Amino acid sequence: MNEEKKYFSMTRQQLAQRAGVCLATFNKWLKHDLPALKERGYQPRSLLNPSVVKYLCEKYCIDV
Repeated sequence: MNEEKKYFSMTRQQLAQRAGVCLATFNKWLKHDLPALKERGYQPRSLLNPSVVKYLCEKYCIDV
């Protein structure tokens, strides 16, 4: 059975920890992916919305 994962809003720090990288590295990822993230409603200095979390988890193989 193929279950759809549910993604929730989280901070950049929380997602960086789940990815196993420091916040500085994670911020570089965000900067690199800024156009795609903005399409998904990314707002700097805000919680990462579920759409952004899903995109980053799928792109960088982050298990949440």
